[in-house]
Amino acid sequence: MTKWAFISDFDGTISKKDFYWIIIEKYYPEGKDLFRRWKDGELKDIEFLSQVFSSIHQDEEQTLKDIHDIPIDEHAVPFINKVQENGADFYILSAGTDFYINEILSKYGVADVRVFSNKGYFKEKNVFMDIDPGEWHYSERYGIDKSLVLRRIKEDYDFVFYYGDSEPDSHPAEFADITFAKDVLIRILREKNIPCIPVRDFKDVERYLKEEGWLTDG
Repeated sequence: MTKWAFISDFDGTISKKDFYWIIIEKYYPEGKDLFRRWKDGELKDIEFLSQVFSSIHQDEEQTLKDIHDIPIDEHAVPFINKVQENGADFYILSAGTDFYINEILSKYGVADVRVFSNKGYFKEKNVFMDIDPGEWHYSERYGIDKSLVLRRIKEDYDFVFYYGDSEPDSHPAEFADITFAKDVLIRILREKNIPCIPVRDFKDVERYLKEEGWLTDG
């Protein structure tokens, strides 16, 4: 029996909207200019996220409410359950922070999913990332090296799927056995000549895995 795992990005993949956009739109309009500077290469990912996450200025109750309001792909939770029911493991690999990811998993009752992300915590009305350069998966740009994490996970499995939506996901996509891509990741991977299966949501992913015999309803 093939031992396999499914690894997914969080922001823009499991969630329909990046948490940083929720903050920018509600509390930090200046973040739109910061976003442009980040996309122009003036800022590293962790510099951009650290600035946005430290610009919330709301109490913890409101911050948690904003997190719980993050819209997610309605097919994501059923898909995770289906993967686990078929004897595979599900991982989340994110260059955001586990602070809001764990809150979302708890909200939807998702269990037995391991999260690899930048450690985050709430303090003084903001969210901070605790990034340790000594961590085995440290990345100067992203905080966490997604490709390194995927390669480490892959050592324990015969086959690994990956699903993402943006530039940071192009790096682990090089090492996954099959990558599902949505939005700008499709173009990025094609430009890099990295094979991928274009999808719109987890429903498309589930359909493919059923057709290929990875998932069954029994």
